[in-house]
Amino acid sequence: MTETQPAPVRDEQGRVPAIELAGVEKAFHVHGETVAAVRGIALTVAQGEFFSLLGPSGCGKTTTLRAIAGFEEPTAGEIRLHGKDVTGVPPNRRDVNMVFQSYALFPHMSVFDNVAFGLRRRGVPKADVKRRVAEMLGIVDLAGRERRRPGELSGGQQQRVALARALVNRPSALLLDEPLGALDLKLRQAMQVELKRIQREVGITFVYVTHDQGEALAMSDRIAVMNDGLVEQLGTPREIYERPATRFVAGFIGTSNLLGGEVTETGAGIAVISCGPDGRIEVPVRDGLEAAVGQRLELTVRPEKIGIGTGRPEDGSCRVRGTVTEVVYLGTSTNYNVTTCTGADVVVFMQNAASADDIAARGDGVWLSWDPRHSYAIGAPQ
Repeated sequence: MTETQPAPVRDEQGRVPAIELAGVEKAFHVHGETVAAVRGIALTVAQGEFFSLLGPSGCGKTTTLRAIAGFEEPTAGEIRLHGKDVTGVPPNRRDVNMVFQSYALFPHMSVFDNVAFGLRRRGVPKADVKRRVAEMLGIVDLAGRERRRPGELSGGQQQRVALARALVNRPSALLLDEPLGALDLKLRQAMQVELKRIQREVGITFVYVTHDQGEALAMSDRIAVMNDGLVEQLGTPREIYERPATRFVAGFIGTSNLLGGEVTETGAGIAVISCGPDGRIEVPVRDGLEAAVGQRLELTVRPEKIGIGTGRPEDGSCRVRGTVTEVVYLGTSTNYNVTTCTGADVVVFMQNAASADDIAARGDGVWLSWDPRHSYAIGAPQ
């Protein structure tokens, strides 16, 4: 820990963040080489926020979480909990708890005893233990199962026991490392709703690590998208989905179509890209992004924003010619794979609300169109 504590960062309401990472780095020495797992991360997590670290395997998200918990010592930078520098403080002296994918329940103990374990170790009076365990089991919807053992519970129920055990000690923050990864898809989706409900009821800060984009979008107040030890974008689920800051974020979050071309005209904050005969894409140019005439520009547009049809779209829409290469019926929607006249591969999601018939078949020539507001410029092609 540093001898002199800097003044803690505060938000617009004057509140100190629950967690603050200031230039945190972590390097490992592997077979004589230095591998940078985390490279200068700086972010804050507000009190009571559901915050997710999202990214592919090996991006540094779990290392970052373990550094917050105290299981990894940063190579550089500081970690602050409620304004206090805890760099170098052991895990058992940090006011945080961690939940792992493996649950780590005691198989020989009842549900009640598993949840009560930490309270008893701290010497909490018996009456308080009984009250607090009963209260927490009620929150996680396990009331009446106090006497059961973990082996008699489903995977989702075991996960709730692990949550109750971590939350009953009333930590200032709960750190969750891919806790739903061992569950099947349907149960995982149900637990996403339950986790958000539990977090809202207890009001404790959650920091959640996942590689599942849908999971992060469904539960988080804010998301830090990580890649190669860095945070590529930090924002709300809507901001990250609708306005990805980089090519990586656009490709990693959901399904995104990447298009590009040479800028042929600009004006009023709009760049225009010509795309073959009668084709035209308008792109709003955000602050800090250059889009001069003659420069190549890359943009993204989400599949559900695009319309598909055989007739030329009306003026005012972005429009591109293409040929259907695949049609996939998915019940609620039909997905169309289209190769445009410029050679780009585009995916279109069409809801099956209006008609049970396909709009186009494989091999058909079509027009793709969308509102210019849904074009989002990323920058020069890589």
